[in-house]
Amino acid sequence: MWQACPVTTQTQARDPGLSAAEVADRIAQGQLNHLPPRSGRTVADIVRANVFTRINAILAVLLALVLATGSWINGAFGLLIIANSAIGIIQELRAKHTLDSLAVVGEARPRIRRDGVARDHARDEIVLDDVIEVGPGDQIVVEAEYLEVDESLLTGESDPEEKALGAAVMSGSFVVAGAGAYRATKVGSESYAAQLTAEAAKFTLVKSELTQGINSILKVITWVLIPVGVATIVVQLTQAHNDWRRSVLAMAGALVPMVPEGLILLTSVAFALGVVRLGRRNCLVQELPAIEGLARVDVVCADKTGTLTENGMTFGELRLVDGGGEAEVAAALQQLVAADARPNASMQAIAARYPAAQQAWPVLAKLPFTSAKKWSGATFVVPDRGAQNWVVGAPDVLAPAGSPVALEAERIASGGLRVLLVATAERPVDDPLAPGTVTPRALIVLNQKIRPDAAETLAYFAEQRVQLKVISGDNAASVGAVTRSLGVVSGTAVDARTLPTDAVEFATAVDETDVFGRVTPHQKRAMVDALQSKGHTVAMTGDGVNDVLALKDADLGVAMGSGAAATRAVAKIVLLDDRFATLPHVVGEGRRVIGNIERVANLFLTKTIYSALLALLVVLWRVQFPFLPIHVTITGWFTIGIPAFLLSLAPNNEQARPGFVRRVLQLGLPAGIVVGTLTFITYLLVRTDDPSAVAMQQTYTATLACLIVAATWVLAVVARPYRWWRVGLVMLSLLAYLLIFTWPFTQSIFFLDIGNRAAMGTGLLLGVVGAVLIEALWWIRGKVFGAPLVFWSRR
Repeated sequence: MWQACPVTTQTQARDPGLSAAEVADRIAQGQLNHLPPRSGRTVADIVRANVFTRINAILAVLLALVLATGSWINGAFGLLIIANSAIGIIQELRAKHTLDSLAVVGEARPRIRRDGVARDHARDEIVLDDVIEVGPGDQIVVEAEYLEVDESLLTGESDPEEKALGAAVMSGSFVVAGAGAYRATKVGSESYAAQLTAEAAKFTLVKSELTQGINSILKVITWVLIPVGVATIVVQLTQAHNDWRRSVLAMAGALVPMVPEGLILLTSVAFALGVVRLGRRNCLVQELPAIEGLARVDVVCADKTGTLTENGMTFGELRLVDGGGEAEVAAALQQLVAADARPNASMQAIAARYPAAQQAWPVLAKLPFTSAKKWSGATFVVPDRGAQNWVVGAPDVLAPAGSPVALEAERIASGGLRVLLVATAERPVDDPLAPGTVTPRALIVLNQKIRPDAAETLAYFAEQRVQLKVISGDNAASVGAVTRSLGVVSGTAVDARTLPTDAVEFATAVDETDVFGRVTPHQKRAMVDALQSKGHTVAMTGDGVNDVLALKDADLGVAMGSGAAATRAVAKIVLLDDRFATLPHVVGEGRRVIGNIERVANLFLTKTIYSALLALLVVLWRVQFPFLPIHVTITGWFTIGIPAFLLSLAPNNEQARPGFVRRVLQLGLPAGIVVGTLTFITYLLVRTDDPSAVAMQQTYTATLACLIVAATWVLAVVARPYRWWRVGLVMLSLLAYLLIFTWPFTQSIFFLDIGNRAAMGTGLLLGVVGAVLIEALWWIRGKVFGAPLVFWSRR
């Protein structure tokens, strides 16, 4: 229990704040609260990061060597440099714009008092020595004076501290209870908020299991590429029938496909595009790694108020206790409303029926509401009666257990209504032992409105095998009634005060129960930790200051846009329109990104494996490389590049699982070996000693036919489960190659010749053999490793 800060009492003089002239003078001196850009990377940083990459550097060197031979068409792979850079820049700029614009909407707007009048302002409009008013949930954005606050985001200490008048409060802390004001003693880059803002809203490239897995694959590829690449260069330059131009082209043809140029690009684009897509749904992603977290969530912890029900409540009725007088209770409620500078939702509903009294009683002490104690009150000097202590709060907390008023409150709450008890207390509210014995005077019944889309949202989570845990500070019977009306199957709602204290038993109880009432902020945090200890990936939604600690510890914190500034500051995702129904789209977007990146990673890994294997076999046999750079370029167009891009954008509801690298290797490695081996066998079977251009083109063409047929079947396997458009994607790839191989114009441009029917028959036959083996690998992978074997999807 905490006492209110001295600055929140009505007995203290009100500081009028700065005058207009003083504000203008500070602005002229540059003493404004200018904070760093919301997205840390400037346009120049974005362009530089996407142009000057290791992969672009490798391709640029190879392009320069190819262009030196005079064969411009073989330098077509250089377009990848432009495409990689342009797509990456465009998507990151779009994501930056989305983050910046949404951050402006979602950020806290401090209430600044100037010339005695308080108004909301943008954070950048604060000047040195401004007086800023704060209440529960408001986050302190600059250095401040006085107030009782929670500094857990800075110090890790979860217990709020009482701040005496004149004490310093660091930016990043937030108000737990009470209301008051502080003076900005530091602004802009001098305040701790500058560092918080730069870190919290910074646009960063993702560091996650997905990208770590991709980086691990790239490291292995790099160590393979260097020795194989050097050996390839030596072998190609020492071929007897080659001049230096042909040797350079063969070398480039071997090395270019070994570079997985599109995998990193598609990963960055997919994450950035996820930010943009969610932004269109008024969902602010404050950290890009949150996109991956979305896909892995299997438990959603949701507060009832503001999530399943509307934020606001309406006054239902006043039920007097023991024949008390309504006039006395009504007068006390009007005085409590007048004394509350920052009323919560319950007090606002009471104020709608009983507006603040015109003649306020003197206030000796007052105690604001907190989720920990679940009551508030004030000690008044009542005319002709002396001091009286009036309290409002949870009946099952204030009233004796089993008393008639407590039982009546429980009966009313079981219908889904919120019930508060109005009582007079034995002790002053600032007494450490308050409230002492209370005398019930009336029950207040408040109506809660269930969100119209809540039931549909819960049905989605059930369908997707995502557990929902309703964790509320309200009466357990009331919470249970609301969840039952929404179809949440949970049995009886559990009062969190009855949960075991043993950590193991507590974790088991939380894992096996779906609905909890009377949960304290510390218990919310403990519940998140307990679920994580059971191996769950936990998303926590909330809007109040009591949710901050749980949001901070959850794998994915989701705050409502109208919630407390502190919750928005610690959450990784903010639902700016307060729609809980947006959450399925959020989860779906995460699954789309992760599932599709894993899908296309199979294509890129297969290409890298068969390219490296081909280069290695060429070195071991000391023969000329079977392709020109243009051949591997067109292979990448329709078996990898375009299909991978389209697949990365498609819907995907598969729940993400750990073990990304292992699963990609299960298909990509053996498939790459099959494609590379059969392609090289084809080359050995169809190659001749004829050094003429026609013979070389016929050899290229037959070998390329084997490669394309086998590689396209990898695409056919990766695209499963089939839908009509995925079947069309595979068919269009085959039709595109059929056109390239048979149209005289493309034959001439791409150095193709299908005139040797025996060689073409060999290439196509071995390509079909490769397709059959890859199909077998898909089935074996499903049986051995338990991978899904879904061939067709109706959805």
